[in-house]
Amino acid sequence: LFPFHCRQVLAHRGLAALKKTPLFDFHRDQGGKMVEFAGWSMPVQYKDSHIASHMHTREHCSIFDVSHMLQTNVHGKDRVKFMESLVVADIAELKDNQGTLTLFTNEKGGIIDDLIVTKTDQGYLYVVSNAGCADKDSAHMKARLAEFKYAGFDVDLEFLDCALIAVQGPTMSRVLQAGLKEDLSKLTFMTSALATVFGVPDCRVTRCGYTGEDGVEISIPESRVVELTEKLAANSEVKLAGLGARDSLRLEAGLCLYGNDIDETTTPVEATLVWTIGKRRRQAKDFPGADIIVPQIKAKTARKRVGLVSTGPPVRQHTPILSPDGKVIGEVTSGCPSPCLKNNIAMGYVDAAFAKNGTGIQVEVRKKAVPATVSKMPFVPTKYYTG
Repeated sequence: LFPFHCRQVLAHRGLAALKKTPLFDFHRDQGGKMVEFAGWSMPVQYKDSHIASHMHTREHCSIFDVSHMLQTNVHGKDRVKFMESLVVADIAELKDNQGTLTLFTNEKGGIIDDLIVTKTDQGYLYVVSNAGCADKDSAHMKARLAEFKYAGFDVDLEFLDCALIAVQGPTMSRVLQAGLKEDLSKLTFMTSALATVFGVPDCRVTRCGYTGEDGVEISIPESRVVELTEKLAANSEVKLAGLGARDSLRLEAGLCLYGNDIDETTTPVEATLVWTIGKRRRQAKDFPGADIIVPQIKAKTARKRVGLVSTGPPVRQHTPILSPDGKVIGEVTSGCPSPCLKNNIAMGYVDAAFAKNGTGIQVEVRKKAVPATVSKMPFVPTKYYTG
């Protein structure tokens, strides 16, 4: 009933041994069905079905607990130089309180993780990266920090003990504005501000999210997150949502899940994430793996991430993708029935010759070839607020 990668995590390894977010008890009190995800005990859904939760987010507003994500502040006068030594984005060109999606890359051009970096006007960079990569990312940043400090640069890392919730959906702005003194209409997509939210001070509100809808992520002191979540959830527009809806929403929006759709064997060009690479950075070739990645931008690659649409049985991760004559040309990395489109959507990698939108191919489901079409992403139009 919910997407494949969420069904995968239902294998019990003893929830007591898992890490818990500050909302753990709240989730259980609200009827959250807790599962293991990235070493954390997280709600996959609540009393509503996965599809009902998905559609409520598209039509109204939902709260997602994303406190398992790694939040980091980068301090010091060399913080931009430090971050640019790790990622592909042009961090220097960001305006105050503006953020960008970017990638940690390795020397082989592979993607270590995807993350959001925000240049705050408080004199630090605010970084949010994936829970499943938290240990790897923190070690990666610490190793580079040691190199920078040894070379005499001024930079420090602060790993935050803060909760993080995502409030997503078309009525988010009305719900949140009731608890803000600031005018939310001035906070556009991928910008951030410090604010008091429903009486809770020291919250960082960033207009972004993982659903394709207008939304925010709010970083909150751990001791106040239950209070704030309860105040938000008291609005009849708002419901709690879990990993199941989060996955199908992000797939409809054409967004990658690290470990499924991108990893250290995938380059940004193969993943159609060239837009994350700053123009200045391409010219300077001064990010990890640039000698491999930059030539790929012009020369193209042998494979490419594409969207797929099909009818019939659902298409799941690891489903073989076939050419019209039945040869294996790739593999599905994410897939689920789309609650909004009422057919099957997926993304995966195919040989470049089959990557053009509209190309008819096949997917092998239960050892049968099912017709499918290469489709433009996002599958459902995004509704980010740009002012």
